[in-house]
Amino acid sequence: MPTMSSDDPFTAIRTGLRYGGTLLVVFLLSACATPRVQPEGDLRVEARLENDHALMDDGYRLPLRVWAPRGDSRAVVLAVHGMNDYSNAFRSTGTQLAAHGITVLAWDQRGFGASEGAGYWHGHRRLAEDLRLMCRLVHKRYPHQPLYLLGESMGGATILASLAERPPAVDGIILSAPAVWSRSSMPWYQRTLLWLGAHTMPGKKLTGEGLHIMASDNIDMLRALGRDPLVIKATRIDTLYGVSNLMDAAFKASRQLHTDTLILYGANDEIIPRPALCRWLSALPPEPGRRRSILYTHGYHMLTRDLEGPMVVEDIAGWILGRAQPAGQRSDESLEAFCAGPPEREDSPSSPMRAHAEDRRPARCTGGCRPVQVPLETQNHHPPEASL
Repeated sequence: MPTMSSDDPFTAIRTGLRYGGTLLVVFLLSACATPRVQPEGDLRVEARLENDHALMDDGYRLPLRVWAPRGDSRAVVLAVHGMNDYSNAFRSTGTQLAAHGITVLAWDQRGFGASEGAGYWHGHRRLAEDLRLMCRLVHKRYPHQPLYLLGESMGGATILASLAERPPAVDGIILSAPAVWSRSSMPWYQRTLLWLGAHTMPGKKLTGEGLHIMASDNIDMLRALGRDPLVIKATRIDTLYGVSNLMDAAFKASRQLHTDTLILYGANDEIIPRPALCRWLSALPPEPGRRRSILYTHGYHMLTRDLEGPMVVEDIAGWILGRAQPAGQRSDESLEAFCAGPPEREDSPSSPMRAHAEDRRPARCTGGCRPVQVPLETQNHHPPEASL
């Protein structure tokens, strides 16, 4: 979202708060509706990878993009985009990682991009199963390559949700601003309004306009997202409800996160609330030796596409290839220390970090970049990210 992030149900939920009275009246005057979930395909076929798509076991085709190195591949990354976004979100990341000898594959998740039924929610269990199938297919195509998962915002939630049953066999996981704002971290009125909206006007679309949320400091990129017809600009309320279900599942399944993991977060992220991220971090298994986190002082929600995105991608490449030192501009403190600080530290106008962020904050995106309200990255793109 130009001013918001693309996969942020959070942003859309905030929009819903403005219409809380309307939602309540509609609820009282109408019978409950049912949030829509697109059904799986009727076919039963053998899943396989083609040049431009991945065929799932129910016959559903997932549009596919691949960035391959010129020489031998040293590792493979499966990249999972955020809400309202699609596989093209990794164009610059894939190109940069390929230059390091890393092959990158990204697909349009069901309901997004050029996939069939775009704009409708297909269920978090199906999204997680698609990811497991993709892992198995990539292992077959690249049998001797280490495999890593990279999830941005909602893509990170999809990865975490896949751990609940039959966790995919991977060598490592990279979570960039993961969408882990579970209902247990939301105030009661947000949970209530989301439920009311999904059960009274599930087809109502929200855009997140007017919320003044910056998903990234890269305004040109946000404007390009606003012009991209495959980036969803208005999100159905029942899709937001479905994304919240996904985040709940991701939070719960995080107890099974026993894989080497790199966690990335921007100090200026306006999509994934700091308290929600910190609550999730505190709930992870006590295996600090398997996890590494980087807090980017200048980072927003769409870290890999921010103005300092190339440095973030260098950190990802370095972690995959075993280099010790990060290349990015990061804070001297860890994410754990960031979370242990006073609650008002990042949010207060008097906070040194917040004041620094305001000094660097780009001019608001105007003209051509319409905020998108779905989760995280997406909302930022269009003006944002949903990219939950």
